[in-house]
Amino acid sequence: MEALRLILLYVHLIGFALLLGGAIAQYVSGRIRINQAMLWGSVIQLLTGLGLSAPLRDGDEPALAKLVTKLVIALLIFVMVFFSRKRDVVNRGHFLAIVGLTLVNAAVAVFWR
Repeated sequence: MEALRLILLYVHLIGFALLLGGAIAQYVSGRIRINQAMLWGSVIQLLTGLGLSAPLRDGDEPALAKLVTKLVIALLIFVMVFFSRKRDVVNRGHFLAIVGLTLVNAAVAVFWR
């Protein structure tokens, strides 16, 4: 089971890289829109996060409050990305909120023990 957890964690980190990297690439290009990397990154983050929250460990489960917090943030990110993916230009505040929530979700994962 530890191997499965590590594989899920690895894919989860790839999703994070796609989401944040895609957002930074769009921001630097000057044309703020949702690209495919951001969409797939948010989907991967959500699905692997659900898999990682499953009780696969022997009593070393994360706190339920942490899991719910991360799930709510991941759902917000996914909804924000999914419903604005077909727009030619995304509002700057909306786009920066996606980036900010992505960073907050990573901070919750790292600093909440």
